[in-house]
Amino acid sequence: MIPKELIKKIKQIEIFTSRAVDASFAGQYESVFKGRGMQFDEVREYSPGDDIRTIDWNVTARTGKPYIKRFVEEREMTVIFAVDLSASGDFGTAGRIKNELAAEFCAVLAFAAARNNDKVGLLIFTDRTELYIPPKKGTRHMLRLIRELLYFKMPLRRTDISQGLDYLARILKKKATVFLVSDFLDTDFKKTISLLNRRHDVIAVPVSDKAEVTLPPAGIIEFTDAETGQTATVDSSSAAFRNIYRKTNTQKTEQLKEMLRSINIDTISIDTDKSYIHDLIAFFRMRKRRF
Repeated sequence: MIPKELIKKIKQIEIFTSRAVDASFAGQYESVFKGRGMQFDEVREYSPGDDIRTIDWNVTARTGKPYIKRFVEEREMTVIFAVDLSASGDFGTAGRIKNELAAEFCAVLAFAAARNNDKVGLLIFTDRTELYIPPKKGTRHMLRLIRELLYFKMPLRRTDISQGLDYLARILKKKATVFLVSDFLDTDFKKTISLLNRRHDVIAVPVSDKAEVTLPPAGIIEFTDAETGQTATVDSSSAAFRNIYRKTNTQKTEQLKEMLRSINIDTISIDTDKSYIHDLIAFFRMRKRRF
């Protein structure tokens, strides 16, 4: 039985995403993600003026008449949301936690994909593969993905991005667009993500909260690492400490972005206290100019 609170949350997200997709970027999504080239459609008899390079010599030899291969634009695309729902995502200081923001972000793109007749799949991972739902079409399927994202609870799980991406590399046979949604509290996954990006189109989506960058002067604070349970007490009233805290976390963010740039992976950063719709539209426009 699904809790009433979860049903209400799913309905709220469905209403929000429907409005966002209608008003903002359904067309933007379609103009950028059009599939991957041409696919075989049928063989038909040769007609004068047809390109002789498309002749199917096997069928021609078998029938004694020239036949050509006909191709059509492949518009259907496969989208995979690889979402890190480790314990560190159960945090937020702006009215919603990071994992809820990740679910909402995926929902917006999932409904846009549904309108574009694309297949959408979901991988939920922590330090292991928690759930994989193969790509399918349809609104009912999209709602199931959103429900799984919101319903998932796994306390004190750590983050292992490499194992999640390794799983996708093994299971994905057809080229896909992979949205990797995580707070990226992990290291040593550059090689794995780079290898996956060679076969697929990987887009990184770092999820953050403002308190992870700027700490308010709130006096003595006890920090608890959600993934390890370790605690530390700090004096946030110290301007020197807050400055070090800000510089350290800003540097980590910039290092992540630079690493992703170095291996040609695009990034869409989302924050719990900001709207990401305009950033998504800007991303779509950037990709459209490039391709």
